[in-house]
Amino acid sequence: MATSSQPASSSSGPRSGISRRLLFTAAATALLATSTACGSAVNSPNGSSSDGVITLSMHNPDSKTQDPATWRLVQAFNAMHPDMKVKLEGQLVDQHEQRMTIAAQSGTLPEMFWVYDSLAKTMAKNGNLLDLSLILAENDLHSKFKPSMLAAFRFDNVQYGVPYQALVTGFYYNKDILRAHGIAVPRTFDDLLAAVKKLKAAGVVPIAQGANTSSFSVWAFLTMLDRFGFEAKYQDILVGKARYDNADFVRLYQHVEELAKAGAFPANMNTQTYAQAVASYTDGKAAFLDTGVWDAHKIQESKVGKSTGFWAGPTFSDGVGDQNLVMNVPSAPFVVSAKVKQDKKKYAAVKAFIQFYYSDAGQKILVDNGQPPVTTYKPTVDPAKNPVFAGVLAEAAKPGWKSPQAQPDLVVSAATASAMYDSFYGVMGGSLSPEEAAAKVQKSIK
Repeated sequence: MATSSQPASSSSGPRSGISRRLLFTAAATALLATSTACGSAVNSPNGSSSDGVITLSMHNPDSKTQDPATWRLVQAFNAMHPDMKVKLEGQLVDQHEQRMTIAAQSGTLPEMFWVYDSLAKTMAKNGNLLDLSLILAENDLHSKFKPSMLAAFRFDNVQYGVPYQALVTGFYYNKDILRAHGIAVPRTFDDLLAAVKKLKAAGVVPIAQGANTSSFSVWAFLTMLDRFGFEAKYQDILVGKARYDNADFVRLYQHVEELAKAGAFPANMNTQTYAQAVASYTDGKAAFLDTGVWDAHKIQESKVGKSTGFWAGPTFSDGVGDQNLVMNVPSAPFVVSAKVKQDKKKYAAVKAFIQFYYSDAGQKILVDNGQPPVTTYKPTVDPAKNPVFAGVLAEAAKPGWKSPQAQPDLVVSAATASAMYDSFYGVMGGSLSPEEAAAKVQKSIK
């Protein structure tokens, strides 16, 4: 997996209800036994614990190597606050989600943790999470965020979460390969389809994709879903007032089928993993790669780094609504246990850490480690030294373009997200027709 945690944060693999329930049942007893370690220290009679130590529980077993931006932020904070300490811990995504679920039920949540937004919303409804509004009001911190970055994590006027990192996704492309075959960087779907046909005829893999244990890796296609009106439709779809298998979405899947029939995807797409798809691109064996900002550093350090650009994906003449969209959204929230408010020192430590994380100094650490800022902080990235990352930031801030409020798979249940992934790969691999793909997602909506 990439050095950044972004793939994990939106991509623990197929998140089917059956597999998750089986794993949950098998692990529940052991996790319940260990989840008490998550909880806050016992308060002293005056409501203050004996220390300002808080736990930040993440979705990576080793944040130092898998999420260096967060790890370095924590180290910097701890050095600045000798009277406080943030302890990083983590597990694989599914294990982490299950552990947090059990900890919420047993009242032993860690002070602060990462979690999928669908679970965070459930916790917020159940009163498990702290309202962060007062912390964000201090020093006018909330003004550092674009409204959409906070609105995504608000429920009944409770600010239950804050954005962990930004999710910027699309296609990386190899300029040398395109130039060698006389292909301009595409803008529209018709441009992309023509490029695919030309590359395929020349024996070049057009788009690197890997579905094996990695069916989440359809980021650019989720953006395309927004270009067919997903954001305007999804709330009605989730409550039964509209359907996912509507004519607009089916039309998008028909376009995906056009790409598949033109040979856009590698012959081994269903047997190779996302990581192997990335490797095929960095080895110079594919013209395009469907991924996001978290792979910028890896690509920059590879042999194709100097020839790589970044593209937000195609616009559609038969799309719905604004076509000038680039996916630049909060990937998933940080949340805080409601019990923290009962412990003065731990509350102070949480408040100080959040204030630091979203300060310009904290955001600079994110940028220095290859992550775009989630606040209005304007980074300075030398395009001569870091052209790939600079290219991603430039595409995300392209004049006249805007971002959806959330990536489509992050506003639906885990079962529906999994069905979305499988629907796209089903059409790409030829096992599902466009109509069957849309119907598959519709069946997952309860």
